[in-house]
Amino acid sequence: MKRTTLSLFAGATALAAISGFAAVSTPDATGADTAQSAARLPVERTSLLCPAPSTSDLAETSYTSFTPVTKGADEKGRATLAAGTPEDGKKTDKPVVQPEAPGTPVTGSTSGADAPALVGTAEGGHAPGWTVQQTTEVAAGTGRGLQGVNCTAPDTEFWFPGASTATDRTDYVHLTNPDDSAAVVDIELYGKDGALKSTVGEGITVPPHASESLLLSTLSDVEQTDVTVHVGVRSGRVGAAVQALDDTTGGDWLTAAADPAGELVLPGIPKDATAVRLVLFTPGGTDADLKVRLASPTGSITPAGHETVHVKAGMTTGVDLGEVTRGEAGSLVLTPTGGSVPVVAAVRVVRGKGGEQESAFIPAADPVGARATSADNRAKRTTLSLAAITETAKVEVTASAGTEGGTTATKTYTIKGGTTQNVEAPVPAGLKGAYALTVETVSGGPVYASRTLTGEDDDVASFTVQTLPDDRGTVSVPNADEDLSVLQR
Repeated sequence: MKRTTLSLFAGATALAAISGFAAVSTPDATGADTAQSAARLPVERTSLLCPAPSTSDLAETSYTSFTPVTKGADEKGRATLAAGTPEDGKKTDKPVVQPEAPGTPVTGSTSGADAPALVGTAEGGHAPGWTVQQTTEVAAGTGRGLQGVNCTAPDTEFWFPGASTATDRTDYVHLTNPDDSAAVVDIELYGKDGALKSTVGEGITVPPHASESLLLSTLSDVEQTDVTVHVGVRSGRVGAAVQALDDTTGGDWLTAAADPAGELVLPGIPKDATAVRLVLFTPGGTDADLKVRLASPTGSITPAGHETVHVKAGMTTGVDLGEVTRGEAGSLVLTPTGGSVPVVAAVRVVRGKGGEQESAFIPAADPVGARATSADNRAKRTTLSLAAITETAKVEVTASAGTEGGTTATKTYTIKGGTTQNVEAPVPAGLKGAYALTVETVSGGPVYASRTLTGEDDDVASFTVQTLPDDRGTVSVPNADEDLSVLQR
């Protein structure tokens, strides 16, 4: 009896810690559903992984960390972003960033080709909504231009439509393992005719607290313009991203697309895009037929000649949409023409012409939800795009203080249903350094968002785009009371 009692107390204590100080009990005798009265509480721990930024000696990389102030969060806590730790858990490297308090961004930097992948952990008040952006400028060579990626949480499955094994592309899959045990990963490639044969991508071991990068062309010798990469984790968990470098149009990071779904939104295609290529893949055994629409500032438009797209099961489909935005803000909206079939999608966007072209990627995204954050923004170089696809929505956008000075500013916007707006985002008064933008849905339908960051040289088309999905800074916790009578049963 004594051992059972201790075990029950231990289980209750562990559950309370995970679910944010919730007390533990069993449902009452009436069978009432305690989930109906669930509360949303701040998360207590967040992990983020940043891939190795570049193999170029000319690379200059900055890391911008930001945690929005969250009501009800623990006043104590910490966040650290550093190179991987050894198995005994002791840090061997000085943190690249180590924020002092939520509400103010902090930056760190590195340069050259030897910068490693980074592992980040935030606890207490630093955890809810913690966001880190890695931004790299490469002056020349393959992949030159601006490359940006939001450091991501570890997971067990990722889809990357939009990769390539073509001769003018050099694409790498980056895998980072934050844990104390090795992760085992399978990488599958799918081209226009289906799966690309390869045994090299099976059973890849990523050591503890380490990172691996694999060149796609070494996984398959078949040249394909459009490839979908599937990363599946057999054991453990990893962070994953694809670095796509082009000989003529620069390069950027391709982050994982939203989970396969019948309806998809790809938000915030730059209004001055000179080329847009849509890449799609359906992982199931059924073909998909999708209606293609562009949510513009004035409403929904059907791109001429691209009213629908047919996606064969298990095969990657690429469609050139050209200058689809025609000088206006736009988001692609994909919906089934008949039965709903899960699909993943991304677009490759090119800005500029001739020798000053640069490319970036926008994957299908999840909505902003309660709150989303863009950590790295610069004065006169930031464009915030908001799309309300189904119904009108009201959105509040807050600019944080700058990393070196400034005071917060907030604006509220109403986005009409079926439209995309490039809004004039607030900028901190007296801004010095970089700043963060926090987007919160106030009312109405779901909102999708992305942020475009351009390079310092106005004459060059360097840019990067990051989508802004919900930061998952809070978790739903059932409202419960102590019931020690369970110890007597």
